[in-house]
Amino acid sequence: MQQRILGNSNILVSSIGLGIIGAVGVFAKYIDMSSSEIAFFLSLIGALFLLVVFVWTKQKVFWRSVKKNATVLFIASITLSGNWIFLFQAYKETTIATAALSYYFAPVLVIILSPLILKEKLSLKKAICIGTALLGLFFILQNGRMEASGNHLLGIGYGLVAAGFYAGLTLVNKFIRDLDGLASTLLQLGLSVVMLFPFVLFSEGINFNAINSTAIVLMFVLGIVHGGIGFYFFFAGMKVLNGQSIAVLSYIDPLTSLLISVLVIGERMTLQQLIGAVLLLGSIWIGETRGRDGKEMITH
Repeated sequence: MQQRILGNSNILVSSIGLGIIGAVGVFAKYIDMSSSEIAFFLSLIGALFLLVVFVWTKQKVFWRSVKKNATVLFIASITLSGNWIFLFQAYKETTIATAALSYYFAPVLVIILSPLILKEKLSLKKAICIGTALLGLFFILQNGRMEASGNHLLGIGYGLVAAGFYAGLTLVNKFIRDLDGLASTLLQLGLSVVMLFPFVLFSEGINFNAINSTAIVLMFVLGIVHGGIGFYFFFAGMKVLNGQSIAVLSYIDPLTSLLISVLVIGERMTLQQLIGAVLLLGSIWIGETRGRDGKEMITH
């Protein structure tokens, strides 16, 4: 019973984190900066916020654990940086709904790669659900071709690349050992800052003219709420969940994005988009719900 309660609490923590992250598109889309600049400032503000929390709560750094996880943390930071850059670019090229749907092909990639990387069994039901998700993605792609305005196919492409990085981030974090969620998130954000700063500096530079009061407010919301709190909850909860269980929780993220895009931003969804969304998100949910054998989604 205690183990089940612990598992449910970690599912709740991950769900809150994913819900927070799901709203990222609303803020990123309306910041007049490049995607790499947004990713850099998000990582910087998020890392500084978590550093304050780390010091305030008198946490200790166990450098032996950091050294043991150095390679994994480095790879995780690369995937985190790539995830943000391509996701933010997807939001700029197309609608929030279209970008979110293409991006959240990532859980399907996690399910596909889990047997290879995490040695988790891929059932027949999950294989069928993968096929259904691919069909849903096809409908979304077809919708992108029919759109007359915007670079929708390019945005979908960026979303799919971001999905690949997101899947990598999810799987790589399963290999982190003896580091709690706060320390792990802080280190990954800090390494992302180190990686993104020279990239931004030498590729395009920082456009200080675009940094106005609105951009500052939006960046602080992104950095603290999404980069800091959101990813801390996500990483803290996912450490004890298996890769395929994380995939089912990921549906919270795109649903949040879709609801915000329709109810807050006022974006319209076509019939093809709705069909694609139902097929894609429905396949992920069905593939991860409890089967007849009553097995739980948490690892024991």
